[in-house]
Amino acid sequence: MVLYVVATPIGNLEDITFRALRILKEVDLIVAEDTRHTRKLLTHFEIQTPLNSFFEHRENEKLAPILGKLKAGKNIALVSDAGTPGISDPGFRLIRAAIEENMDVVPIPGPCAAIACLQAAGLPTDHFFFVGFLPEKPGKRQKYIETLKNLPHTIVIYLSRWKAAKHLEELAQIFGERNVCLGREITKMHEEFWRGSLSELAKKVVSQPPKGEMTLVIEGFKE
Repeated sequence: MVLYVVATPIGNLEDITFRALRILKEVDLIVAEDTRHTRKLLTHFEIQTPLNSFFEHRENEKLAPILGKLKAGKNIALVSDAGTPGISDPGFRLIRAAIEENMDVVPIPGPCAAIACLQAAGLPTDHFFFVGFLPEKPGKRQKYIETLKNLPHTIVIYLSRWKAAKHLEELAQIFGERNVCLGREITKMHEEFWRGSLSELAKKVVSQPPKGEMTLVIEGFKE
């Protein structure tokens, strides 16, 4: 009864590891954030393991049946839509519940958009602060950005295509001019890294709206 936390590609399917493929084939069940998305991955690698869903807003009703299977001695692999499960997705709730039940949780490391963008950003990586997605409500979001303003560490934020322009504008207003790197389509055919100041990137996103989710790396505060 092991819960494997399996990282999957964020774009390029060649990034999956041999170990991840073996685990996905050997477990009794794969639990995915979006079964339609994960089915494409499994089909590509000819993996026939049964698939179940575990997604945000319905994770509470899904939790008990999955834990029940683990308690019954089944081995389960947890995957997200892309990248490392538990990083800004509902998978951490299953991981936490399994730990509370004294079950084995085994990480199968691999791709992560935050780390990939950090690698290419050219900003300090000895200390960094991972934010994930910013709060939805404008007032709460702006207050939260204020709490990040004076952090001396490099900051990593996830942006959705629909809100990127607004969030970049707010970040520029509160942070002022900072060096940043915006990664989009990371590991995919149209991979791009936009570098410059926050205000420059805010304008660029308005004039050239990017597709897909993005990762933003921001220089930390300097005295």
